[in-house]
Amino acid sequence: MILMKSNARKRLGDLLVESLVITDEQLNYALSNKSRDEKLGDFLIRENLLTEQQLIEVLEFQLGIPHVSLNQYSIDPELIQLVPKELAKRANIMPIKKDRNKLMIAMADPMDYFAIEEVRMATGCQIETSIAAKDDVFRTITKYYDLQESMDQALIDMSPNEIENDTQITDEDSPIVRLVNQIIANGVAQRASDIHFDPQENDLRVRYRVDGMLKSERSLPKYMQNVILARIKIMGYLNITENRLPQDGRIKLRINMKDIDIRLSTLPTIYGEKVVMRILDLSSALNSINKLDFNETNLNAFSKMIQHPNGIVLLTGPTGSGKSSTLYAALNQLNDENVNIITVEDPVEYQLDGINQIQVREEVGLTFATGLRSILRQDPDIVMIGEIRDLETAQIAVRASLTGHLVLSTLHTNSAVESVSRLKDMGVESFLLSSSLVGIVAQRLVRKVCRDCGEATIPNEREKEIFAEHGIVIEEVRKGRGCPACNHTGYRGRLAIHEVLVVDDFVKDIILTSKGPSLLRDYMKKTGFSSLLEDGLLKVKAGITTTEEVLRVATAD
Repeated sequence: MILMKSNARKRLGDLLVESLVITDEQLNYALSNKSRDEKLGDFLIRENLLTEQQLIEVLEFQLGIPHVSLNQYSIDPELIQLVPKELAKRANIMPIKKDRNKLMIAMADPMDYFAIEEVRMATGCQIETSIAAKDDVFRTITKYYDLQESMDQALIDMSPNEIENDTQITDEDSPIVRLVNQIIANGVAQRASDIHFDPQENDLRVRYRVDGMLKSERSLPKYMQNVILARIKIMGYLNITENRLPQDGRIKLRINMKDIDIRLSTLPTIYGEKVVMRILDLSSALNSINKLDFNETNLNAFSKMIQHPNGIVLLTGPTGSGKSSTLYAALNQLNDENVNIITVEDPVEYQLDGINQIQVREEVGLTFATGLRSILRQDPDIVMIGEIRDLETAQIAVRASLTGHLVLSTLHTNSAVESVSRLKDMGVESFLLSSSLVGIVAQRLVRKVCRDCGEATIPNEREKEIFAEHGIVIEEVRKGRGCPACNHTGYRGRLAIHEVLVVDDFVKDIILTSKGPSLLRDYMKKTGFSSLLEDGLLKVKAGITTTEEVLRVATAD
């Protein structure tokens, strides 16, 4: 307690320097460059000068304040009533326990004495503070103050026999509208890429896909299913009376001062319509290609590919492997007022300034093939085709590349090498492929080891064998033990692993003579290009991901 008193009014920067977590130079840099409203700790974490776990450990040790994990607490509804929602959100605090006149709160910044005093005055309680990860506090506030409140109100206002009416699904203040909005807001708070509404026999299940992994969030009563799905359809401008056919739509929302774009898809199942919302992150679409996790060799090769005046550059991989983000990053790099770029996509995921984007509409006959034919009469320099699905689209793409256009597109294959065989199977002639292909990139997404709780460990015997088989020496690997920042998964965020096939003269000869994929793989190794598995293992060695993650998405050749 003496330590706590002596440090109670010290500034955070001084505590961090004293603890040797940052230097005086880094502190001065942060103080000079952070905005006036930004907290010092947030700036240091954003600039990778500090991890959130390091910040928590310094505050816990120096101030004698305990560190808590909020998922271990079942919050009493009376506490939610005691601390007003506006105060909890503004001060970023969460009440977690009350003992007589003592109220324990969790906060990311226990040195925010103004917030502590405000809570004391609002509750009339003596305040005890604890430290929690910033995201942990934010998720818990969203869950208990917003989502649970909306859920409780919806359950009170609706009975099992009640039939939905227009007011329930159109009035912004109705419980159902607030509940749907909070489910989406909670998904955004958890960094979910998709929100699934899965109808079951006895309930409606809500699931979030976070860092590529699906997890169940909650179950809603079956009698609420129709009205919730009707509300979602209205948000996406879909036909609420049509429940026998799949439908697609888009939703634009503003959540926590951030514009959110959602791609909506419905699918009839035996228990009702399944709805999936894909939350689109515009910031990832506008990435530089330097931020796409390519290793140096692959980055140089991909940069040269997209600078070709003509030819086809293909990205391959399953749905959800980040192909669109890579394509958009390439288009962003090529986007210039002197270049005419036209795309045909299904659907258009991100709107990019200066680029002409066409949405496929098969119901009126606008397919990839018909759209591509029209594009070629619009004097394009660069053409992007969302996906090559059939022979007709492939043949037009080849002709476009041979008549002076750079064509970017995607293909669903397991590896870069297999793409050649796939196009041949479609019916594209070998001589046309060898003349038009510039390069092929295969891509997968793997989860990154949490920066806050990752720690070095000794690889097991199986890991050593896998690395040895690929000629890689490994002494330690990095794994996350689980913490509030990563929701106790050990992973936070994702990165891409790649396989790049550059179509040079030797590869053209292989394609022409149809000598098979094994020869292409041998040539890639000789020229210094790694397979998906090898690129992943190198990123394991660098401490960015784990062997389990790489083996989950990539297999041995």
